[in-house]
Amino acid sequence: MKNYKIPNKYPHNHAPNLLLLSNGDLLCTWFGGSCEGKADISIHYSRLKKGEVSWSKAVVLSGDENRSEQNPILYEVKPGHLWLLYTAQIGVHQETAVVRIRRSDDYGHNWSKAEDLFEDEGLFVRNPPIKLENDDILLPAYYCQKSETGFLGDDYSVVKLSSDGGSTWKEVSIPESKGLVHMSAVELDNKDIVGFFRNRRADYIYRTFSKDQGITWSVPEPLELPNNNSSIQCLKLKSGKLALVYDDVNKHISPPTVDMPPWFDKKDMENVGVKEVEKPSAVWGVKRNPLVISLSDDGGRTWPQKKELMTDEGLEGEPEFSYPSLVQDDTGLIHIAYTYLREYIRYVTIEESEILD
Repeated sequence: MKNYKIPNKYPHNHAPNLLLLSNGDLLCTWFGGSCEGKADISIHYSRLKKGEVSWSKAVVLSGDENRSEQNPILYEVKPGHLWLLYTAQIGVHQETAVVRIRRSDDYGHNWSKAEDLFEDEGLFVRNPPIKLENDDILLPAYYCQKSETGFLGDDYSVVKLSSDGGSTWKEVSIPESKGLVHMSAVELDNKDIVGFFRNRRADYIYRTFSKDQGITWSVPEPLELPNNNSSIQCLKLKSGKLALVYDDVNKHISPPTVDMPPWFDKKDMENVGVKEVEKPSAVWGVKRNPLVISLSDDGGRTWPQKKELMTDEGLEGEPEFSYPSLVQDDTGLIHIAYTYLREYIRYVTIEESEILD
């Protein structure tokens, strides 16, 4: 397993997503600036050219002076033609977010101006779209809604489906998905689609499935895998197994030490309408380590193989290793990026055989 630091421009860096291009280049996008939720947060990306070992200097791809731009994802519609999707919100108010899109027709070297992809406000994305066996594009998304605390917790998940290359979209709700967000979707060999969720309640990762190309979905059910109210991502490997990267901890294993996100200034709670309640619908403050990768050979029902990617050994406090993304190249090598201490994006490569050891 090899580790690298992706170059960055600003002190706060978070939420990477990887895209392996058809020309062999590897792109990583994330958001950076002074602090999450601030108006200077913008979308960045770096490129690892095919055959090279050093990532390019970070490039800023957006810059709305009035909104915090977050959660970027990349998608290659056809060779060389890319989408960059991301959210843009007012301050920490995720219920004001819109999903924006920029397009490139030269493998991401030049980009169109930003446009709002959907009219909906409060819509968020995190994990990338997938192309289904019927050529539809499925984009996981979720609506941010204030809970009784006045902050996040009552969010619910949907999928956006397009049969015309993204010109028009149909929305399908995931039943009983309150508090379940960041769905990561994969299509299995039998054409079933499975999705895995981050859980605002910080207990377990949840799983749903669709047998009709995303038109209807099962009620999500918990796995044995823990979740700490932080992001996860899943990938179907060339071997047919599923690989899932996540923080191997939840509120039961490590009770939270604070009651709001680490980037939230509690002094401003009253100013933004946040109040304390006895049993909030979202649990914050569970540590975000260790980061692990697990394998499943039964469509994500069980995950018998597990390997640690990053632990807190030798580091003070409760260091954060979070928001993973993973892709696999033609040689079978697995590429992983994740947030390291919110200071920079760390890039890791690992062979499937290393996970099985």
